Amino acid sequence: MGHPYRMREIAQQSGLSLATVDRVLHRRPGVRAGTIAEVEQAIAELDRQASQLRVAGRTFLVDLVMQTPARFSTAVRGALEAELPHLRPAVIRSRFHLQEGSSPAEVVRTLDGIGRRGSQGVILKAPDVPEVDDAVARLSERGVPVVTLVTDLPQSRRLAYVGIDNTSAGATAAYLVTQWTPGSTGTVLVTLSSSTFRGEDDRAAGFRSTLRDLSSSRDVHEVTDTDGLDTTMRDAVATALADDPSIDAVYSIGGGNTATLRAFEQAGRECRVFVAHDLDDDNAVLLRQRRISAVVHHDLRDDMRRVCRIIMQAHGAVPGPVHSLPSHIQVVTPFNQPGAFLPPR
Repeated sequence: MGHPYRMREIAQQSGLSLATVDRVLHRRPGVRAGTIAEVEQAIAELDRQASQLRVAGRTFLVDLVMQTPARFSTAVRGALEAELPHLRPAVIRSRFHLQEGSSPAEVVRTLDGIGRRGSQGVILKAPDVPEVDDAVARLSERGVPVVTLVTDLPQSRRLAYVGIDNTSAGATAAYLVTQWTPGSTGTVLVTLSSSTFRGEDDRAAGFRSTLRDLSSSRDVHEVTDTDGLDTTMRDAVATALADDPSIDAVYSIGGGNTATLRAFEQAGRECRVFVAHDLDDDNAVLLRQRRISAVVHHDLRDDMRRVCRIIMQAHGAVPGPVHSLPSHIQVVTPFNQPGAFLPPR
């Protein structure tokens, strides 16, 4: 476990005590495998942020807490780390608490642990439930600002929300579906990862409302609580296709798109139009292959830049009031993918 970092840096990054880090690094007996994994993760995070460690300036340690499939949390983490060097002379280091299952209890444990250890800010994507709101309130009382990302907790004491207007995003998806399937009376399959994410709920509501206005003869078949994971999504979509032979379009809110397409293929069914969210690595490939029609996208790096600015504003390091302004929505097709998502020539 070679590394160039001081134990204090590893302890701060991992949230563990100096004594625990010392035991792990010197391979002393009696250390749990999970603790060793935490130290290894902290060193890997420090490796990715090594340029930040060498910069002199006011330092902010922030925590990214997300319940989302790994394909999306990886994209968010990459966007945040790519922005960190551009925030100088301020120095922002980040710790990551990423999990795929939508468990409010686990989010609460994570947030309470951050509160005990200390943090200059929390970036949060979590279910919109009272117990998470309460955990956000406890962080606020400790002076830790919380910025919600992608999906909001509007009843909580979060400082701001950064992300798209999800109702408008759903309406945009409905417009695209109806424009690309004129005259169709088939059912649209709407897939969500969890019914407890406010952003996903708002997207579904915007989609339903606009679809009624533009194509009142079309129904919606909703699949939810799959966590956006491939196995659960494939099974849920297969069941939906068996239940409704008229499904001919998909609006994917919660991901798992490769699995959704596989379910169509296994059922021998055609998907006439497929609108997805977020240009992560999976969706970029599917778009190039023309297996999905369009991606409703927003620039994650711009979002991360705004999040970091809000946290610095909360600590008085940057002037100006804090605003929750919606991110710009982009409709990406196979013909206008941003360069970062195109394969090397």
